[in-house]
Amino acid sequence: MSYNIKLKDENGKLFTLNEPLEEGGTQKLGGNTETWFNATYNYAWYYYMFLDKEKGIRWLYGKKAKDCIERLEKAIEPFKDVSPYKRDYWVPVPGNCVHPLKIFLEWCKKFPEGVFDGD
Repeated sequence: MSYNIKLKDENGKLFTLNEPLEEGGTQKLGGNTETWFNATYNYAWYYYMFLDKEKGIRWLYGKKAKDCIERLEKAIEPFKDVSPYKRDYWVPVPGNCVHPLKIFLEWCKKFPEGVFDGD
């Protein structure tokens, strides 16, 4: 089980990234060049604890990117300097859990008028 999280423009299209993203639970061969990320449900505990106690990562859905920046920064803060566990993406340690949030924060700053969608 996982979350398919997207950031879309006002026409419902994904934004284009400058560099392919080769991370996440499900990936396109050669990397993904659009604002779409698949995060494992293994990280859900972190999102319920640090992002939103009732909705977890789904708190992002339907919100404008610019309106998510402060909350994402706050959720990242406790483990901002912890690196992801590169040997195993699936391990639900804080470094792995925070990494997708850092990607979403980057998208929010680059595409502030985008709207999150998911599942």
